Amino acid sequence: MRSFFGLRGAMKKAGKTREDLAYEVLPKFLLEIINRYLRVKTVGVRHIPKRGPVIVISNHSGYMGFDALMLGHQIYSYTKRIPRIIAHKMWFVRPEISVRAKRMGMVPATFANGLEILKDSTCLLLFPEGEEGNFKPTRYRYRLRRFRRGFVRLALKTGAPIVPAIVIGAEETHITLSQLRWAKEVIGIIVPIPLNVIPLPVKWKIKFLKPIRLKAEPEKADDIQYVTHLSREIRIQMQKAIHAELKSRKTLFL
Repeated sequence: MRSFFGLRGAMKKAGKTREDLAYEVLPKFLLEIINRYLRVKTVGVRHIPKRGPVIVISNHSGYMGFDALMLGHQIYSYTKRIPRIIAHKMWFVRPEISVRAKRMGMVPATFANGLEILKDSTCLLLFPEGEEGNFKPTRYRYRLRRFRRGFVRLALKTGAPIVPAIVIGAEETHITLSQLRWAKEVIGIIVPIPLNVIPLPVKWKIKFLKPIRLKAEPEKADDIQYVTHLSREIRIQMQKAIHAELKSRKTLFL
């Protein structure tokens, strides 16, 4: 702990933020998990621009949100860009949890937050399926849920390119048996029923696809029919890419 806080002090003097600290210190611990346990293979990182605003979207699964952490780590490791992660509101329900979430670059899932991040020419990571993808039962693995349209609206408002990413392996790392959908009416979120807390040693592959560049047309961001069409087309493209990767995957653990 002394070395950790010593490093924090040195970084503070150097003008680095707490988010920089989280991404430079914590991944050293996670790297051991990635390389030895999950054996993550990452391809296509070249598709992420080295500067300027960019929206990275991905399929979502494994109720613990481990895929968000892994994606953020890979983006930072290869590009040295600190992605801001649009996160579920459960990360901000209590101050002690919220502080840690913010140190990992997480921000509450609102359109205003996404717009502010992109105006600062930052990398934004979000999951269009939301909790419907994150908390879906494992029997529906790799079937993309309906996309929310916010990422398309953000791209139209700012002109930021959209880089789709697909994660293969996370669906089986944390198994969700079922979910309590009625809980959303009571506490505001779907409650998953997990099988395991300790992640299973499933081999992961993260693939970043070619950027989708939409012309900056702020007036079209409020055209529901147009935005819905674009969102659906991108979801279909990602679903095809997921099927292709699953077809070429030989085993879960080797």
